[in-house]
Amino acid sequence: MKTDENQRILALDVLRGITIAGMILVNNPGSWSAIYAPLDHASWIGLTPTDLVFPFFMFIMGISTYISLRKYNFEFSKSAVRKIVKRTVVIYAIGLAIAWLSLSFRNFNSLASENMAFGERFLQSVSDFAHLRLLGVLPRLALCYGATAIIAIVIKHKYIPVLVLTTLFAYFLILIFGNGFEQSEQNIISVIDRSILGVNHMYKDAGLNFDPEGLLSTIPAICHVLIGFWCGELMMGVKENSKRIQRLFLVGTILTFSGFLLSYGCPISKKIWSPTFVLVTCGFASSLLALLIWIIDIKGYKTWSRFFESFGVNPLFIYTTGAVLSILTGSFLCIYGVDGELIGLKTYLYKYLLQPFFGDYAGSLAFALLFVGVNWAIGYILYKKKIYIKI
Repeated sequence: MKTDENQRILALDVLRGITIAGMILVNNPGSWSAIYAPLDHASWIGLTPTDLVFPFFMFIMGISTYISLRKYNFEFSKSAVRKIVKRTVVIYAIGLAIAWLSLSFRNFNSLASENMAFGERFLQSVSDFAHLRLLGVLPRLALCYGATAIIAIVIKHKYIPVLVLTTLFAYFLILIFGNGFEQSEQNIISVIDRSILGVNHMYKDAGLNFDPEGLLSTIPAICHVLIGFWCGELMMGVKENSKRIQRLFLVGTILTFSGFLLSYGCPISKKIWSPTFVLVTCGFASSLLALLIWIIDIKGYKTWSRFFESFGVNPLFIYTTGAVLSILTGSFLCIYGVDGELIGLKTYLYKYLLQPFFGDYAGSLAFALLFVGVNWAIGYILYKKKIYIKI
């Protein structure tokens, strides 16, 4: 088996694909009122399998950032900065466009009872920028990628662990003295987001003006990607996959145990992206990547991984496609139900086909799996044709 340093590590694509498939799965149940516990986020403090998929992707993004910046020798240059800024802006703009599309369809449907001409209703729906959410999954990815990439070409890499630990400790102090672990609008995270973004541009979590992808909590999320970047350097610094596994397992074990031990004083929470959440999820991701390298790249057990590889080679494109399809099936593609009401295709499939056959929870999961399958089909076509869409 070749173990050249420049050889593409298939396990990276597979883990990336697992996270994208997982994100699509948990974001598209047949009904939000019928979700199995492992497929739902922790309400505030705690950790579920669903809470792992997004941070896992961010960890892999850090590794990918290291690999992509090697051709610039991690030096500050116009070409490197141009690439970083361009990719950051494009990812953020796509996230903003998805949020605008979702808001427009919601507005259009909510105005159905108003006595308005179609043109007026359409124009009013698409021009409501006053309630556009400015942050979210893709905007967070954009900001974290951009910050990590700039840091990587500005400071020496040996200082990255120090920067991460210092930043996480400072964030912990902010949480402690700013009611950061309290689920309320007096939480410093909510206070800052409301002051800078305004309540109309924020996501409302549990009925509160609290955005789980807010500005302040993006700071530890940047540390998340930086840890992935640092692990990428550790991993690509050796040629043998066996040594890569050893390094990843060592880092994964240290981070995981450190995170759980510190959680007695700093609870694990995805909603506030607590420092212990960063440590534990990065630790899990590092260990899982090591395991996948052993299974796929060393032992050669690859057949099972083809499904996820189709997601992993075009991750952001497939995620974006899934988000758009979710909006279309939920708000745009409507069908008249048995009772004569006009409902979205998603609701129709769940209410009249899947729920009667499988029941509430299993039917909701069946729709999510069906939705993942549709997105996989799109990704598989691109994969077979060797079409790689970089965002």
